[in-house]
Amino acid sequence: MRLVEFQAKQIFSEHGIPVPKNVLLESSVDLENLSYPVVLKAQVPVGGRGKAGAIKTVSDANEATAVLDELLSMRIKGNPVQAVLAEKKVEVQKELYLAILIDKLARLPVIMASAAGGIDIEQVARESSERIVKKYINPSIGLSDYTVRYLAKRIGVEEHLRDFAKLAHSLFDIFQSYDGSLVEINPLAVTANGLIALDAKIILDDKAAYRHGDLFGRLKNEQTQSGEDGRSRAEQLAEDKGITYVSLDGDVGMISDGAGTGMLALDLIQDAGGRAANFCELGGFGGKESMQQALEVVLANPRGEVLLISLIGGLTRMDEVADGIVTYLKGHEVSIPLVVRMCGTQEEAGRVTLQTVGIEAVDDLPTAIRTAVDAVKES
Repeated sequence: MRLVEFQAKQIFSEHGIPVPKNVLLESSVDLENLSYPVVLKAQVPVGGRGKAGAIKTVSDANEATAVLDELLSMRIKGNPVQAVLAEKKVEVQKELYLAILIDKLARLPVIMASAAGGIDIEQVARESSERIVKKYINPSIGLSDYTVRYLAKRIGVEEHLRDFAKLAHSLFDIFQSYDGSLVEINPLAVTANGLIALDAKIILDDKAAYRHGDLFGRLKNEQTQSGEDGRSRAEQLAEDKGITYVSLDGDVGMISDGAGTGMLALDLIQDAGGRAANFCELGGFGGKESMQQALEVVLANPRGEVLLISLIGGLTRMDEVADGIVTYLKGHEVSIPLVVRMCGTQEEAGRVTLQTVGIEAVDDLPTAIRTAVDAVKES
C-alpha cells in the first residue's frame, strides 16, 4: 500500500520527524487564512509530480485560486488529482536524500543516503552511483549509532548530527513498526532551523495488513474521502482477486507464473528498448482460473499495447494455463496482440491448445520479448 504524501507526513509528525506546516485543500474555500507564500502540491499515489508541473509556489490568494483549480483538473499517470497539500514555503540551504528499504537480494533492510537530494535518485544511481551511500541494517541489532555517524559524514551533515541521528532512528522506527517496504525523504532539506522533510514517501507491505488492521483501514478511508485512493481499475481488480499486480509507466503488459520469471522479464524488456506497463505474477501455482483472472486484471490497464505472457512449467501445468488463456479469449474481445513464452510441464499440449486461437507460443524468453517490444514499435 502506497501512502499519499499527506498521510506519510502525518506519520512522520507522529514520530517526531519535522515537516513543513501544511493543510489539505479540496476547494478554493480552504485557501482562507493561509500565510503566503505557500507551495501547492497535488496529492496522488504516484511519483513524478514535479516533472508533471503538479508542485507550484504561489504568492497570494488570487494566484493560489488559479493554481488550485489547475491542479485539481490534472491527471498524473492516469490518477486524478482531487486534493492538494498547501505547505509553508521553506528556505532551503541544501537538499539531501534519505531512505530505508528492503534489499530483496540481500534479504535485509538497507539505509540509503545521498547529498544529491531533490532529483531522481534512479538517475543519480545510473550516472553517479558513488554519490549514494548504503549500509545494511541487522534487524536483530537495529540502526546503529555508528551507521548514522558514517552516513552523516559521507553526505556532509556532521554539524547537524544530533538532528540527523534522531531523524534517522525515527525513520527506522516507522519502517519497523508499520512493516514498511520503503520509507523515503526526498528531499531532506537543510535549513537555518535544522533538518526538515520536504517530501515523504511510505510504502507498506500489504501482506502485513492483518497486523495493522486499524491503520490500513484508516489510511484507505482517508484516501477514499480525499479522492486519493487513486487506484486504477486494474489495481482494484487485482486487490479483489488477490493477484500480485503493480502498475508501471510503460506499454508492454506482462504476466508471469512466478516472481523470478517476472523480474527477469522486466529487465529484459528494458534491455530490448521497451517499457513494462505492469508487473503481474501468479505465484508459481498458475492454473486455468488464475490465468483468466490475471488476464482480466492486466487487460484492464489501458496503457498496454501488447501483452507478454511468460510461463515456465514446474508446478504450473502449461496445458491448464493455456486452457485459461483460450477460454478468456473466446469470451472477451481483446484488441492487443498476445505473445506467449511457454516451456516446461505439458508444454506441447499447451502449445496445441493455444494454436486453436492463432497463438504460436515460443520457448525462448528473449525471443518473446523482442517480439513484444517490436509489436509496440510497429503500433
